[in-house]
Amino acid sequence: MKRLLLLAALALFAAAVPAGAQMVSTLPVPGITIYPGDPITDDMLTERRFRLSRASLEAVVAGREILIGKVARRTLLPGQPITVNAVENPKVVRRGVPVRLVFVEGGLTIITYAEPMQSASVGEVIRVRNTESGTVIVGVVQADGSIVVGKS
Repeated sequence: MKRLLLLAALALFAAAVPAGAQMVSTLPVPGITIYPGDPITDDMLTERRFRLSRASLEAVVAGREILIGKVARRTLLPGQPITVNAVENPKVVRRGVPVRLVFVEGGLTIITYAEPMQSASVGEVIRVRNTESGTVIVGVVQADGSIVVGKS
């Protein structure tokens, strides 16, 4: 019986809030202009209240902690909400800049150098070209900027 009453109350509430209704939310916004490639720090951000639809709220970053340490992909203007696709994780590997390539299989470890074919962040799977043989290999970017291939 309690469950039925709860479901009825939820249905009434859902009917009372139209799909296009706006909700008030406090969002992190830049306090200064942040340019593409700039790492985002806590002192660059402030908070501001907005009236947004549910769909708009899903397209913006809702938490300050999510932004810290990210890098701006485009210019972020002061006081404006930051969209999810306007920031990214910092790239630790740059296309064309040689990196250490580590092959690990069982107890065997081979280390050489390779040229990344794309820029990438930690944990991304990328293609690299072995500078000696020209062979293209797929590996995972590590926090130290190396690429690991094979089974560990």
